[in-house]
Amino acid sequence: MRILIEGERYPLNLLEEILDNQRFHIDFGLEGVINHVGYFHSLELEEVVYFLPKVFFWNKLVFGQFELLELATEKVEISLKHDENYHWIRHLLILFYKSLVEYKKRFPFSEIIEKQLSIELNSNLGNQEYTFLDLMLSFLNFYKKHQIFTAFQTVESRSRQAKKANWEKTIRKTQPFFNQKGQPVYTQIHNKRQVQNREEELIIIFLSILNHFKKVHQLPIKIEKGFKLYTGKRFVWLQNNGLKVLRKVKYKYFSDTLKRMYRLCELYLNKTDKSSIRKRKSEYITVQNYNLVFEDMVDKLFTDELKNDEIQRLKQNKDGKIIDHLFEYKSIIDDSHIFYIGDSKYYKTDNEAKGRSLYKQFMYAKNVIQFHINLLNDGKLKGLRYRDELTEGYNISPNFFIYGFIPTDENQSATIDFDNPHLNTDKKVQKSYHFENRLFDRDTLFIHQYQMNFLFILKNYTSKQQSVIQQFRNETKTEFRKNFVDYFNTEIEAENSFKFYVKSFDNGELKQFVDEHFKRLNGRCISLRNGTELLVAITKNEELDDILNGFEVTELE
Repeated sequence: MRILIEGERYPLNLLEEILDNQRFHIDFGLEGVINHVGYFHSLELEEVVYFLPKVFFWNKLVFGQFELLELATEKVEISLKHDENYHWIRHLLILFYKSLVEYKKRFPFSEIIEKQLSIELNSNLGNQEYTFLDLMLSFLNFYKKHQIFTAFQTVESRSRQAKKANWEKTIRKTQPFFNQKGQPVYTQIHNKRQVQNREEELIIIFLSILNHFKKVHQLPIKIEKGFKLYTGKRFVWLQNNGLKVLRKVKYKYFSDTLKRMYRLCELYLNKTDKSSIRKRKSEYITVQNYNLVFEDMVDKLFTDELKNDEIQRLKQNKDGKIIDHLFEYKSIIDDSHIFYIGDSKYYKTDNEAKGRSLYKQFMYAKNVIQFHINLLNDGKLKGLRYRDELTEGYNISPNFFIYGFIPTDENQSATIDFDNPHLNTDKKVQKSYHFENRLFDRDTLFIHQYQMNFLFILKNYTSKQQSVIQQFRNETKTEFRKNFVDYFNTEIEAENSFKFYVKSFDNGELKQFVDEHFKRLNGRCISLRNGTELLVAITKNEELDDILNGFEVTELE
């Protein structure tokens, strides 16, 4: 197993040694730059290579602790397999692979995934293309599900051996141990049976392949020792000639469990048997535009299913751009609802959006606002209030960026946590405005920036536990709103921060007040509670005491 990092340089002679395909890197002199993210397995070299996303590389170290070439060599592979301190890396690689498969399932016609896979996995696992890693996971899941069955077969085999024991040979060739009464107990019994049971033969092949996966990938399973398995040179022989052995016992099974076991063994041996016409040099599932995969991973966490056809079109901008994340939640100023607009940024750890990315995100917000203004003009807008007809003030439109990152300890090494999002917003809030002192103006927009644990994203993208995702959505929506409210209620930037005033009015008085002071209040006010209250926001260096008489200082809640 080797680990390479997207966008990093490696010696060409090393890449030629572990890859039999040049499509995964761009050559620059004596070096090659990895330009794919994904999984590669050379069947001839028996080499598994992972092209991990650039988010795992910071301070010129992989995971904050390994040199680039360390994880690309066999030397470190031994410690990754056997050192319990690195069990999380093995877990990470499985989740990473599953995330690629999940994306392929969610977007089966996507052209960003490059794939070279063989026959379909036509079993109880469903019809899908598979790789060696698919098979390993399939063998493991099948064994866990049917472990009682294999254990029963093992006990039955031992029982048959005892019934047909050759005691003379057993006593002569095996060493017993003695119980408390001094009686000899033989654990290895020689029997007279010459013909092997067909069911046993299939189970031996299955357990031999599983045992091979266990040794190669350090699987946390215990295999029953009732059968003599193919190991070492005998297993290599089985890999090269296994289909012949398997075909001898074909059509001997009536149990669905045994039929599925046979199919899994056949799929594995089809890949290793030298006589198989299906044998390929390599297999891979890779992607060049990993930012699209990252966007979908985050979107699965954040975005509720939007069922209204008109609302679904919100994500599809007329300029061809697509909004990454869109969800409805409480407004910043009251209990009405509004859309929160998000964009995923697939960068190296600690990078942040600038220039064009900021401009695009502000344009997304303006497009959403215009969409709702069109609905309002057509009399179709219900529930969501983007423009207040009474004051002509615009609601605050929450925007956010999401960056994937790996949490680190004080030594800048990776903090391994697959279960917590580690959502933080220590980056500067970005602003865009036409009039700096008009908070409720259509062109006044704000973007909060968040970092989020990439390991958490990876795990939950492949998880089937919808309750965990729903809990995350609920908590995150509340936190996003709270952070916006706190931003406006605290003096983050004293010279530009806002002070809020509120006053209740009787019927008709509010419209009269707004009309009278419209020029000075334009973009600074918005009505609340069905037009019975007026909320005014002015910067702290402004003076409107003459018209704010009777107003109370307030904070957003």
